[in-house]
Amino acid sequence: MKKISLITGLFLFFGLTGVQAQDEIILMENVHVADSTFLIEEGIASYYGIRFHLRETANGEIYNMEKLTAAHKHLPFGTMLRVVNLRNHREVWVRVNDRLPKTSKRVIDLSKGAARELEMIQDGIVPVRLEVPDQETIVSLIDYYQENKPAGMRLRLYPEPIEFFRPEIEMFDLMLTLPGELIFSRLK
Repeated sequence: MKKISLITGLFLFFGLTGVQAQDEIILMENVHVADSTFLIEEGIASYYGIRFHLRETANGEIYNMEKLTAAHKHLPFGTMLRVVNLRNHREVWVRVNDRLPKTSKRVIDLSKGAARELEMIQDGIVPVRLEVPDQETIVSLIDYYQENKPAGMRLRLYPEPIEFFRPEIEMFDLMLTLPGELIFSRLK
């Protein structure tokens, strides 16, 4: 009888800790490595270099192909973006200072310096993710676009995350939740 009670107790203990471990694995599957809270757009990036070097950009600056700048179809000038190369996960922060043609199939055109940081010079074009630095930028973009948000652009506000900790189940706590006859049989 003691063996059966001990085996049942161990089975319940390891079975419940196995369920807890399985729950943690399921929770970990829902955790994304790249936080999508500030993601605003995904698509193809290209870069431009020597042909436009030292020419005037759409906002009036002189283009320097070594600076970390970019051209976008409609984001406000001065917008800071994190550009993530989805092939190798390298990233770079750029400032929008130029315009892409409205008919372009690219989401962004990067300076050669930014393209070098993303290790995309050889490829020429790569799939990218565009992110803004914070929720305040998202609020300002929502205000900027009003009802005319471009198709394909994602502008969402998220509430602040709530932190919580899962309590650890110890053997004593587990024994308190077991039926009375199992506890008493273990004490015999």
